[in-house]
Amino acid sequence: MRPPKSGTTARGRLGTSRGQGGDGAAADDVGGGPGTAPGPAGGEFAVIAGLRGLLPGPPPGETWIGDDAAVLAPVAGPLLLTTDLAVAGVHADLSVLGLDDLGWRAFAAAVSDVAAMGGRAHRAVVAVAAPPDTDLVLLYRGIAACAGEHGCPVVGGDLSGAREVVVAVTATGLVPEDGGPLRRDGARPGDTLLVTGPLGASAAGLRVLRAGAPEAHLVEAHRRPRARLREGEVARLAGCSAAIDVSDGLAADLGHLAEASGVGYRLDVLPVAPGATPEEALGGGEDYELVLATPDPDALAAAFAAAGLRAPLRLGVCTADGAQRTLAGEPVPAAGFEHRFAAP
Repeated sequence: MRPPKSGTTARGRLGTSRGQGGDGAAADDVGGGPGTAPGPAGGEFAVIAGLRGLLPGPPPGETWIGDDAAVLAPVAGPLLLTTDLAVAGVHADLSVLGLDDLGWRAFAAAVSDVAAMGGRAHRAVVAVAAPPDTDLVLLYRGIAACAGEHGCPVVGGDLSGAREVVVAVTATGLVPEDGGPLRRDGARPGDTLLVTGPLGASAAGLRVLRAGAPEAHLVEAHRRPRARLREGEVARLAGCSAAIDVSDGLAADLGHLAEASGVGYRLDVLPVAPGATPEEALGGGEDYELVLATPDPDALAAAFAAAGLRAPLRLGVCTADGAQRTLAGEPVPAAGFEHRFAAP
């Protein structure tokens, strides 16, 4: 992802009652200086106090916002850990989206990684860097709403001044000791490929927002995507061999799964969301549906039905030819989002 532009050294921690500037100075020496995010009293500590009121408190035995680090209860089984960055102008077009949408989308992207591994959302920390005039309360309303929706409370974080709005979300997930997490590298030739829902709605939502003629269901898909946590857990328990979330586009993400597993794929159908185009379904991304590989699609369908979930949609099959990438007999075109950097 594009690295955030440097701002001032002023910063403050949501997870602590004190912070340090980038030059080692105490935060209360620099917290009111240029580049510090604004608050009711113009300083970072007032901002932190206001933001803290938007977030829930900890259960007994844990310490969240208000100390140097969060204290969490020990967990049994594997612990998933993931992080995602969202940068204004790269991951969100703020000419058509609000800061609350940016906050929601940043949080959903991280939690979706937990869903892709069949985990249960657990805890998150959120770091924000932003220009002085940023409405941080609005931004955190989106973060808090998404955290509540997905059962993944924010337990701490950081604040800093910057030239662009940047949101970094680190989330943990739990996988009970009943088979281990889903991974990208478990698919085998002959496995059926399915997806938890039609694709392209988020990209179509951005298109109609920019055109000024929004359609409610498409706009909602772009503004407030949902991570498929329950679907991921049910898929893991039903014996799926591999999974990945559709964040960068089906063509890109299914390519990652195929490469990791050493398989090819033959797609027979492309499930396109109503109002979206096939191009948006193949390369749009940010739908956060899950692509699943399974040796037993009937068992998966039965598990989804028993859980009250929408039936997964068949895409095709994994093949032994690792170079095969076809849709309806034709090569799958290169599509999807990828950040570009200078070569090392």
